[in-house]
This record gives sequence, C-alpha cells and structure tokens, in this order.
Amino acid sequence: MTRVLLILALVAAAFWVYTIVDCALQPPTRHRGVSKGVWIAITILLPVLGGILWFAIGRGRVSTTLLRRAPDDDPDFLGTIGSISDQDERIRRLEEELALLDSESADPPVPPVDPGSVPPAEKPTDDDGDARGQRGAVG
Repeated sequence: MTRVLLILALVAAAFWVYTIVDCALQPPTRHRGVSKGVWIAITILLPVLGGILWFAIGRGRVSTTLLRRAPDDDPDFLGTIGSISDQDERIRRLEEELALLDSESADPPVPPVDPGSVPPAEKPTDDDGDARGQRGAVG
C-alpha cells in the first residue's frame, strides 16, 4: 500500500511541476479567464487541483486554422496603398519623365560643315587598289 501511495505522490509531484512550468512558459495570449500570474499562483497553491483547472479551463488552444485574406479584403494592405488619384498623378508624372527622356535621346541635328574648311582626307589603298583593305571582296 505504501508503494502505491509513493508512486501516486511522485506522479502528483511530477504533474504539479509540469503544470507550473507549462503555465509559466505559455504566452499571455494563451491564458484564459485570468492573467498569467494568477494562473501560476493557482497551480502552485492548489497542486493537483490547480493543474487540472489549468488544463481544463485556463490553457487556451492554439488556433490551427490560418486566417488568410485576399489583399483587397485586408484593411492593413488597403491602408498602405494610395488613393486612385495619387496613382493617376504618379502615372502622369512618370509619363512626362518618359516623354522628356525620349526627346533627349533623339539624335541632335548635326551642324553644317563648310566644305572648304576641311582638307580632303587621303584614303590608303592596298596593292590591288582597294581602299577598304579587303582583297577579293565584291561590293
């Protein structure tokens, strides 16, 4: 009989320690009913009964379902984007910048050159008289 009582006492002590540690390590959002400190006090002052109460009432369950929303249903996302008029203004500015870049990239007109001011350049020729330096090339 004493062996059974000793085993029950060890099991109760292990359960008591486990409930205290479990209660202390859970985030405050998982404590139902009263605050985290009150649950720790309950589990310490009422060793077995406090543990049973902790697992039956106080310990909140982890939500296994993820709440997923589409971006247009999420108010946080909607608050981060600007209004349509802001977007229209930004598009207008970008189009103006693009038009400005297009006008800058066009070839500037070449100033006319006076033919009398530039001496004619001599073209070197090879043995066959080809000015381009290519033998046997047609065209």
